[in-house]
Amino acid sequence: MKYLMGIDNGGTFSKAALFDENGRQIAKASAPTVTLTPKPGYTERDMEALWRVNAQVIREAVAKSGVDPACIAGVSFSGHGKGLYLVAEDGSPAAPGILSTDARAWAYPKRWLSDGTAEKVYAKTFQTILACQPVSLLAWFRDHQPEVLRRTRYIFSVKDYIRYRLTGEAYGEYTDFSGGNLVNLTTQSYDRELLACFGLEGIYDKLPPLRHAADLCGTVTQQASRETGLPAGIPVAAGMFDVDACGIASGLVSEREMCMVAGTWSINEFICRHPVTNGTVDLNSMYCIPGYYLVEESSPTSAGNLEWFIRHLLRNEKEQLEAAGTSIYDLTNAKVAAIEPQDCNIVFLPFLNGSNEDPLAKGTFVGLTAFHNQWHMLRAVYEGIVFSHLTHVKKLLRNREQPASIRLAGGAANSPVWVQMFADALQIPVDTMEDKELGAQGAAIAAGIAAGLYRDYEDAVRRTTRITGTTEPRAEYRAIYEEKYATYRKVVDCLSSAWDRFQN
Repeated sequence: MKYLMGIDNGGTFSKAALFDENGRQIAKASAPTVTLTPKPGYTERDMEALWRVNAQVIREAVAKSGVDPACIAGVSFSGHGKGLYLVAEDGSPAAPGILSTDARAWAYPKRWLSDGTAEKVYAKTFQTILACQPVSLLAWFRDHQPEVLRRTRYIFSVKDYIRYRLTGEAYGEYTDFSGGNLVNLTTQSYDRELLACFGLEGIYDKLPPLRHAADLCGTVTQQASRETGLPAGIPVAAGMFDVDACGIASGLVSEREMCMVAGTWSINEFICRHPVTNGTVDLNSMYCIPGYYLVEESSPTSAGNLEWFIRHLLRNEKEQLEAAGTSIYDLTNAKVAAIEPQDCNIVFLPFLNGSNEDPLAKGTFVGLTAFHNQWHMLRAVYEGIVFSHLTHVKKLLRNREQPASIRLAGGAANSPVWVQMFADALQIPVDTMEDKELGAQGAAIAAGIAAGLYRDYEDAVRRTTRITGTTEPRAEYRAIYEEKYATYRKVVDCLSSAWDRFQN
């Protein structure tokens, strides 16, 4: 039996998981990655510390598995999209790594929208420009810290940086770079004219060669072997944006399926043979399966908001439950289930880490009274996250038929209460996948193709993915959630003129 390792770097954790060739998760290890917030709107990482955490979880996953490391046939990666990881000529970080929740460059998309740049760019990339995309952050460095760009040799995504540390070879990868306004989607290549639209002509030679997700991009070096415990010489595949990784691990291999990921980000997606260019969706990018485009609606408005609520408002309960050997999520699910949706009219806008409505929008509770307690607020958090997803899904469904079901991954998929809420609000059946690290699984699929264990993605998905349950929507809740969603949209719209007062 051969094994495959997937390494996933998301918004809050680094994870490594080992799978057998049939997709069974043998072992996993995870560790939090420290987020630095030196100023409001900044979210950064120490890149050396990030590499050390990755090396740690790789060692731990292999040790837990009991697998002979010589039986690992390949390694690959998934990681949060957008953000920016800059490396100098000597391989050291040129600046702190920047996460996809960073908002320092919020003014650039607004400027480019007003001066016509966004329209010119859209003709090449079919994407809205986001403050957290590499182009916005690179423009910010150009104007505020030009010395950083002068010492930069390579522009990476997070997973490209970890691959670089593992192999010593510098590559970019299509799913990430095509989702960052850096690639002309028609020519599927870098484009000097595109960069000129942003005033970024000077970074062209800092962009690494592009590879597809399952392309071989080197092998584990002797130095990386000493740090991670992986044998030197193991084949390393390019890997992919975690949105693609969760999609492929959920079985997204044709135009029939549709997928949601409820993690730090609200990810909502389907794939098709041609990008959607009518302006009704924000993001098109190249999918991990060559020949397909990923049509994506996303924002940092999902389950990360629940983590904030638990950390700040349920800290004592969490500590007590952990001491008793139980989970805070058992409590939150029970408390939410105990309140019927019609009995809680609080609206929560899940914009603590950013927004799909306005780059300056903030997290907000509206409708609190002296009657309400933290459990009503908690239910509003669950619902607000669902409604943000619903906003995205409605935009996607303007461009395709309603699917027979939607596949849900991410932390919310582990909560039957939350899955039912998604189904009731969407009025579409929701499939949940086998409980494993789907981002790492998607990466392992790429590794398996590169290593020759799978013929292609369809073969890999047939062998490794499994739907474990389907939650049907309850028709009697349709009108209730339609009314609650309409109220949510009314609150969003009414606050749209106020967000510029909350810049700091």
